[in-house]
Amino acid sequence: MVLQHTVDTSLADHYPTRTGEPLRHRERVDPTVWGQIGTEALATFGTDGYAVLEDLLSPAEVAEFSAEIARLANDPALAEDDRVIRERSSNRVRSVFEVHKLSAAVADLVRQTRISGPAREVLGSEVYLHQTRINYMPGFRGNGFYWHSDFETWHAEDGMPTPRAVSLSIALTDNYPVNGSLMVMPGSHRTFVPCQGSTPPEHYRESLQEQEIGVPTPSDIAMLAERHGITQFTGRAGSALLFDSNIMHGSSNNITPFPRSNIFLVFNSVENTLVEPYAAPGRRPTYIAARDFTPV
Repeated sequence: MVLQHTVDTSLADHYPTRTGEPLRHRERVDPTVWGQIGTEALATFGTDGYAVLEDLLSPAEVAEFSAEIARLANDPALAEDDRVIRERSSNRVRSVFEVHKLSAAVADLVRQTRISGPAREVLGSEVYLHQTRINYMPGFRGNGFYWHSDFETWHAEDGMPTPRAVSLSIALTDNYPVNGSLMVMPGSHRTFVPCQGSTPPEHYRESLQEQEIGVPTPSDIAMLAERHGITQFTGRAGSALLFDSNIMHGSSNNITPFPRSNIFLVFNSVENTLVEPYAAPGRRPTYIAARDFTPV
């Protein structure tokens, strides 16, 4: 059964963004933890906005999925597929979206309780896949992702009502401090940072390569960093980071010889399904923002 219902669009927008005039930061009006935390690794999720899950994949599974993502990046049948995002400068594959529909191995993985269970625990409900993708950051010339809150984009461009969603980033390579590993600001998930400017039609075609609209200002970043500090997700392949949709995060370029890649899964609560975009002229494609709300 496929569920494709939407939330009442008359509900008040508690997170206005993409405005003509700058708006002040807003303290979060929704919980971070909606359920009952019983897993030790998730104990500080409400405070920090993230949790590290060590050894989520075994070395054998890391090898299996590394081969699988290499296959997808080099599949000639996907060369012109819109789900494959390439770097502007090098034309290298940056991301492959809707990977759970392109890979039977990933489809099997996301159905496992060890993968979706932490999301259910934090969100206090059944969950569905809002977005899935593989991120590639090759050595020497891998481009990073500028500081941003995922929820700001998902709210503005996809119509996600509240930040009742989490992302699970599963490392397929070792994450070192020097190879562009993800940085987060612990506790920043409790502050929503509105962004200035309007969303152009089909903005996703540009933003998936390099986002320039829907990003905080340097003063926003400086203020949050001074208040919360910055933590870096490092560790061996197979570990994972579960983080709140509104946490401020980003990654620097990778100029080392050590590539970095990950499977990226976004779980949204079935009680937080998408409405029409709050600050964009139209919906993004469903391979970026699913509107099939069937629970995992």
